[in-house]
Amino acid sequence: MEIALTLTAFLAPAILIGLKTSVSYLEKMSPLIVCYALGLIIGNIGIVQEQHLAVLDLISTIAVALSIPLMLFSVNIRDWFKLAGKTGLSMVLAMVSVIITSAVFYLLIGRGIEEGWKIPGLLVGLYTGGTPNLAAIKTALQVEQNLYLAVHTSDILLGAVYILFVITVARRVFSLILKKADVEHLKSGGNDGHETSYRGFFNREFRFPLIAALFLAIAIFAVGGGLSFIVPQSISTMIVILVITTLSLGASLVPRVRAIPRTFQLGEYFILVFCFAVGAMGNISRLMQSTPRVFIIVMAVLLSTLVVHVLLCRVFRIDLDTMLITSTAAICSPPFVGVVAVALKNRSLIVPGITTGIIGYALGNYLGIAIAHLMKLFA
Repeated sequence: MEIALTLTAFLAPAILIGLKTSVSYLEKMSPLIVCYALGLIIGNIGIVQEQHLAVLDLISTIAVALSIPLMLFSVNIRDWFKLAGKTGLSMVLAMVSVIITSAVFYLLIGRGIEEGWKIPGLLVGLYTGGTPNLAAIKTALQVEQNLYLAVHTSDILLGAVYILFVITVARRVFSLILKKADVEHLKSGGNDGHETSYRGFFNREFRFPLIAALFLAIAIFAVGGGLSFIVPQSISTMIVILVITTLSLGASLVPRVRAIPRTFQLGEYFILVFCFAVGAMGNISRLMQSTPRVFIIVMAVLLSTLVVHVLLCRVFRIDLDTMLITSTAAICSPPFVGVVAVALKNRSLIVPGITTGIIGYALGNYLGIAIAHLMKLFA
């Protein structure tokens, strides 16, 4: 059964990606949600027994550790310094907003939840980078499976409402507070420089470069894992995640590494493997017991983060479209930037939006882990 679960965890995401790229009416499908759902189903119909949880936990740990370098290899740190204007400032304000609100709502309503101090860390990582940061911080903080699933399930539901709001009425609502778009400080054009779709993922031309990138990711994982044997056990997982993140950013400074195509998508594939494994370890009855209160916290943090971000952008004279794009990059991750930019009819924001989102990926682990341990002092 362990072999069957392992094969399913690694094959199911690949099949879903293949279907998404080859079947036109499945193009809008979210493999992440499907992998979670498939994992939850398999984990709650009697197939997964107690003795199988160790294998699933190992799969999830390896998947996260490999996803981090692969998703960071394409980062161009030098681009960060080109965002010193309004776009970069707006992203900083988005990060400040989620740090403030996650801390406040934990102190107000989250302290009674077991291991509740980990929730603000998860949310800071999630709403500065995205699911990859959520997965990495879950591993670093050793978050209990059902608490993690409660946070992520709540985010999936609320995230759908958020993106619908942004592409429909957000511009009209926030135009009462923020000035209209001023895009002269941004580059124009629609070529973002960061390919975020799975299109062409299985092309033969990408195979050998991606294999090389995978071996480099494994080497970084091995270095980080080796450090776990020489640091105190209580902080070993956290140290491993932070070391892997730092080494991956270091590798991205090498032009040949940064130029490898589709490493970001390969990293996302391992996130899908993680989603399946974590879903299979989830207990739906316990999840339903923990979800209502966690849902309230996630909803409060998401809504208040958006409001605080808008108010800060008003203070710092950030225009409306820049605020919406950087908010999307932080809360929903880079793949959604293009959707929102098209909805706003402002394609010039695609480049800086995706770049700020990738900065969020790079910083999310550090910020999330730091905030969680700060909140632990008040637990």
